[in-house]
Amino acid sequence: MLKTISLFSGIGGLDFGFEAAGFDTRVALELDRHACAAMRLNRPSWAVIEGDINDVPSSLILEKAGLLPGEADVLIGGPPCQPFSKAGYWAKGDALRLDDPRADTLTGYLRVLRDTRPRAFLLENVYGLAYQGKDEGLRHILDGIELINQETGTNYKVTWTVINCAGFGVPQTRERVFLVGSRDGKTFKFPSPTHAKPSDIAQDLFSELEPFRTAWDAIGDLPEPSPDEVGLKVGGKWADLLPSIPEGENYLWHTSRSGGLPLFGWRTRYWSFLLKLSKRLPSWTIQAQPGSSIGPFHWNNRRLSFRELCRLQTFPDGLRLECGRTEVQRMLGNAVPSLVAEVLAREIRKQFFDMPILSPLKLLPPKRDYVPPAEENEPVASKYLELIGDHADHPGTGKGRLAVKQSIASN
Repeated sequence: MLKTISLFSGIGGLDFGFEAAGFDTRVALELDRHACAAMRLNRPSWAVIEGDINDVPSSLILEKAGLLPGEADVLIGGPPCQPFSKAGYWAKGDALRLDDPRADTLTGYLRVLRDTRPRAFLLENVYGLAYQGKDEGLRHILDGIELINQETGTNYKVTWTVINCAGFGVPQTRERVFLVGSRDGKTFKFPSPTHAKPSDIAQDLFSELEPFRTAWDAIGDLPEPSPDEVGLKVGGKWADLLPSIPEGENYLWHTSRSGGLPLFGWRTRYWSFLLKLSKRLPSWTIQAQPGSSIGPFHWNNRRLSFRELCRLQTFPDGLRLECGRTEVQRMLGNAVPSLVAEVLAREIRKQFFDMPILSPLKLLPPKRDYVPPAEENEPVASKYLELIGDHADHPGTGKGRLAVKQSIASN
């Protein structure tokens, strides 16, 4: 099996995908103790280092992996991206000091890349990393890799793109940036999407794309969770309004522009407020820290169970966790869908190692031919009827109350 070093491993989202493609995680580095406990519980063969990347020397990572510099086949990881507020640190020049004690997560990844020199690497991050005009993080990575090449004589060449995971069979819309590079200067070609909206496929008579995998494809065979599973009941002020919202809708159902009662102004809440899954659509992005009224919720008017969350993230079946609901949601919400990692890992095998896999994807959910009808929504609970009225729409981007307040404060 090909040898993997994993950084910022979380619960193992990237690792499960690479595992399905024939890679072996030799060492996994993660700061969060709950995630480390989960990896030790589910993959006892992995050497897990619990600690901050900037406190863990590369020599220890190699030692735990049983590898020498240059022996790892791939380095993978998704560094958390909170450092963009460090405006001074991202200034040209400071950003290239890979051994700086103030180093952030991206610099930590680059330092390990420099010191371990794997044959290939994959770095995953949030879509915002590549925002036009706000791409300091992306430029920091590319400049850092060029510095590594100069210092070590490697020839890492980087290709990057934004991927909507639903386009590769993940039953969840989730956009992420992926960067892939080869030590030998080979150019990685990202695979083309294999799935699309049914309406888009219908417009192209020659399309070979499959319809998006849906929430029903992912979780339709699962029984209702045990009443003993903690944290599935929806709480808070708006809990009793959720049953009145149809599948696939959110609070916008109860505005003057939709089919419910005019209880809210158009676009005056977050999109995920009272958002409910549809059996016929992919899930919306699973949140790491949702509030009491933030979805997506199950069509049975409850929170998603641990097994359902794992399925929507295309994790392998049979995983266990021994922690509370808050930690479960956070770890799964922060994870990379394992199927997209499997797809990319297969391409890395084929393009960089000349070791293609011809068998079907292991983590792709099955397509279920029968889809039950949508659940019937209930009448609005009487306690919300006092909200019926003429509610103003949101005034537009940059014109809401919070934006105006921030503008006044800054002036």
